Amino acid sequence: MTKHVRTKRYKTRDICRVFDISKVTLFRWEKEGLISNVGRDWRNWRLYSEQNMKEIRKIMQSRNSRHG
Repeated sequence: MTKHVRTKRYKTRDICRVFDISKVTLFRWEKEGLISNVGRDWRNWRLYSEQNMKEIRKIMQSRNSRHG
């Protein structure tokens, strides 16, 4: 018997709330290739993974260290 492990996925608004960033910023980082392999649901809405959250944390840390 095979177990299907469902990984947690986060909607755009959840990511924006957690990191206090705008959708425009989030989508720009994705377009620039800083966030990889963003999933999509049946409506073609973005779904972010735990790995995407790690990438966003890394972006935020690098931005803060440059401006700090």
